[in-house]
Amino acid sequence: MIQLYGIPNCDSVRKARKWLDANGVDYAFHDFKKEGASRDALEEWCNAVGWEVLLNRRGTTFRKLDEAETSDLDRGKAIDLMLQHTSLIKRPVATRPDSKRVLVGFTQSEWENAFC
Repeated sequence: MIQLYGIPNCDSVRKARKWLDANGVDYAFHDFKKEGASRDALEEWCNAVGWEVLLNRRGTTFRKLDEAETSDLDRGKAIDLMLQHTSLIKRPVATRPDSKRVLVGFTQSEWENAFC
């Protein structure tokens, strides 16, 4: 079973959920807005894909942050920001318990290779 993380009203998350449903892939959904994110999960995802991939710099949440918060970003500072503002985590994030693979964002071809 896939563990899918995100925010329900996010377009990319909706596309991913629609694709998973259409392809009969079982998944459990973790809502960042209701359930938050754990430091352990963020550390694991950063190890797998890098904090630069995981941190969503294009959204309004990032643009609204003070310059002091966004200057001199490093892994630790990025993880702290993502813990405080789960909207800063690029979505969706998909993991499998039987694999170390972490997918960030929805690209159909990547998901087909990973889950079909």
